[in-house]
Amino acid sequence: MSLRSRIAALRLDLTPARESRDFRLLLIAGSVFYVGHMVSYVALPFLIYRETGSNAMVGLMGAVQLVPLVVFGLWGGALADHVDRKRLLVLCGSAQVLFMAVLAANAFRDNPSIPVIFIVGALLTCVGALQRPSRESLLPRTVRHDQLTQANALASFGLHAGLFVGPTLAGLLIAKVGIGWCFVVDVVGMLVATAMYAAMCPYPHREETTPPSLKGIAEGWTYAVRRRDLLATYLIDIAAMFLAMPIVLFPAFAEEVFGRPELVGMLYSAETVGALVATTLSGWMPRVHHHGRAITIAAAAYGLAIALVGLAPSIWLAMGALALAGAADNISAVFRGTVWNQTIPERMRGRLAGIEMLSYSVGPLGGQMRAGLVADAWNVRGAITSGGLACIAGVGLTAAWLRDFWRYDARTDPHAVAERLARQALADAPSSPADGPRDAA
Repeated sequence: MSLRSRIAALRLDLTPARESRDFRLLLIAGSVFYVGHMVSYVALPFLIYRETGSNAMVGLMGAVQLVPLVVFGLWGGALADHVDRKRLLVLCGSAQVLFMAVLAANAFRDNPSIPVIFIVGALLTCVGALQRPSRESLLPRTVRHDQLTQANALASFGLHAGLFVGPTLAGLLIAKVGIGWCFVVDVVGMLVATAMYAAMCPYPHREETTPPSLKGIAEGWTYAVRRRDLLATYLIDIAAMFLAMPIVLFPAFAEEVFGRPELVGMLYSAETVGALVATTLSGWMPRVHHHGRAITIAAAAYGLAIALVGLAPSIWLAMGALALAGAADNISAVFRGTVWNQTIPERMRGRLAGIEMLSYSVGPLGGQMRAGLVADAWNVRGAITSGGLACIAGVGLTAAWLRDFWRYDARTDPHAVAERLARQALADAPSSPADGPRDAA
């Protein structure tokens, strides 16, 4: 194979977006949504701090959002396994537009109401948590089974593009035209995303469903815990985020360690840049079948890169290490998504998506607390480096405990084989127009 062919083989595979109209709509909707979401994500705590002058009030916003995230995330997963997921996306998107418009109107007032910010912020969290499991669990039905790795890579690219563009746009809007316009941008993004969802085909469930209930949610948890491969994906991600995530320390790292507070924004962006590069060069991923090994190695590499951040002699080398960390985390995320989408049966996909949402939300929240406490008790460098080394140890211990995960092979895993055969049988079976779009094999 020539050098040019080898380089071409690394490029992001656009095949799922070219072949599936609904995947394109889902991809565009998600990308636009994340740009707007990150603009308001930056603006909301800025507005609270500007009006109150209290860091505690800013932190309270996160506490207010935590309970709705857990409760409605699990309930949204149960709903996604019972109702038409496309309809749920549209209904939740419409509610998001309404609530965000209220936040925008409030932000344009001379004296924005703090209670309105907290109440509407909590409502937005409720609706977003209800919506996300449907969005995540719908993706596998829009592409062929053998394209799921490529589809996850494309979705990851859209997400990280939003993470990169959104904060930059927010900073410009706050500085040039005012904070209220940040929420207007999010309203527009939510409108566009909701229109994309509405343009998709309906996706009715193809077998009898279970109405949302506590029993149904418990059934999802039981299934997730008994599947050792799924349990490993959750625990490895939680270990990496809880033990090594350094974001909360970036202001102190830039100012106290290097004396360059003006570069703190670049620290926040470095991981996203690394993730975007890794996704752009993701053409090799579909050729990997031992997903458990890929997830374990990538998560350990993330910990190593974070440890190097704490040891870096200059802020530029720290940014380089953060970019490597972002690339490793992205690789782990793509393969985790592939395991989930290739092995979870359709009837359980919504509830498991709700559990997945919690697995990658709890780790970062706890990680911020851990990093802050260790930095106060020791120092910033020590907190970052020790977190990275602890991540390597935590990932290694998890992989050793769930050692079957290291041998996971998508070609022979019974759950992956069963789902692949089910998709093929569904694609081969005759269908009527009332059944909605036929899932690709």
